[in-house]
Amino acid sequence: MVIKVLFRKRTHKTKPPIETHIQDIYGISVSDSTVSRITDKILPMVKEWPQRPLEAIYAVVLLDAIHYHVRSEGQIVKKAVYIAIGFDLDGRKDVPGMWVGENESAKFWATVLNGGQSQILCNRQKRCK
Repeated sequence: MVIKVLFRKRTHKTKPPIETHIQDIYGISVSDSTVSRITDKILPMVKEWPQRPLEAIYAVVLLDAIHYHVRSEGQIVKKAVYIAIGFDLDGRKDVPGMWVGENESAKFWATVLNGGQSQILCNRQKRCK
């Protein structure tokens, strides 16, 4: 839910679509100022998130993408939001990374897994040998 609100806010969607979405999902009405306060409160956490320490080992990593239509330079274009979901050795779920790209491709995932976008297989705390 938070990601959807931030995504809509970042893509310059105004209060009515956000308000409608929250009304549809949760059955409550929220004001524009409430949406702004929520996004202002969590944006610092969202900006810190990519820099957090990752686990040394993920036993399993699932890779997926979801596609959204967004407005870019006056045109509606399709964007892919890539996500990697990792499970550590204790079975705890983590999200080692999320990225936005033009479309889902094997080439992009190869870049992610080889350390080009984020080091999922060889994380930021340990050097791969």
